[in-house]
Order: sequence, then C-alpha cells, then structure tokens
Amino acid sequence: MTLFKKNMRGVLLGTVTVAMALVLSGCSTPGLTGKTYTYSEARQVQTVRYATVLSATPVIIEGRKDGIVGTGAGAIVGGIAGSTLGGGKGSSIATVLGAVAGGAAGQAIEGNVTRKQGQEITVRLSNNEILSIVQEVENGSYFRAGEQVRILNRGGVTRVVY
Repeated sequence: MTLFKKNMRGVLLGTVTVAMALVLSGCSTPGLTGKTYTYSEARQVQTVRYATVLSATPVIIEGRKDGIVGTGAGAIVGGIAGSTLGGGKGSSIATVLGAVAGGAAGQAIEGNVTRKQGQEITVRLSNNEILSIVQEVENGSYFRAGEQVRILNRGGVTRVVY
C-alpha cells in the first residue's frame, strides 16, 4: 500500500507539471502593440492619419479571464489532487472540490500571465480632433509628447505608429 501511495504522488506531481506547462503555453495572447498584426489584417488597406502626441500615460491591460486553458488545466489538476484524498464518498467530494478550486486558480493564473503593460496615447490630428488609443508598450518604449505619429485604422482596429 505504501508503494502505491508513493507511485500516486509521482503520477500526481507529473500531472501537475504537465498541466501547468499547458496553462502557461496556452495563455499567450496576440500582441497589442502598434506593430503587431493578425494574419487576417495583413495585406489589407488601412486609413492613415497624421497626428502629434499630446501625452502617453502608462496603463495596465488586463489579462484574459475567459480562456478555457487556464480554467480547464486548473480543474484537471485540482480534480486529480482531490481524488487522492479520502476514500469512498469523501474521495468523490474531494475530487469535485479540487476541480472547482483548481479551475478558479487556473483562471487567476491565466489572467496574471496574460496581463500587459500598456499606454494610453492621446493625440491631436491635423484637423484638431483629439483621440485616445490604448495599446501595449513595445520594448519598454513609450511615445512622448510632441512626437509626430501615424494613426492607422482598419475595421475598428486603431494603432499608433511612427
């Protein structure tokens, strides 16, 4: 019986390791910088307007909390961990509780892993219209007041670039 428990701990540890690797690898999100395009955005016409940066304020872009990877992997890990506790009905209850707790923890981990440093860029267009665009900071480089930039827009996606 002792050998069985030791083997189950090894299986549980291996499962936890694999599940967490899946959580972390599955949590990557498409970039939100001005230079990041989705596959479908490539080779599409964009509207270009020129502007002057008025300000760039650091902001946090919240991470994903709706992804199934973090929640699912956490639930699997929690369920497996819970199933090793107790016996009979107690094991079943621990499995369910472990899966629920693991799912919540996985969701929180995914939110933290996908959080991005952003900037709210306020610009004045040549027609004096003022716009504010939030996008991810690229390589720690913030836009600065007075810089001349281009505002690119296509299909509801707007980005600020030099």
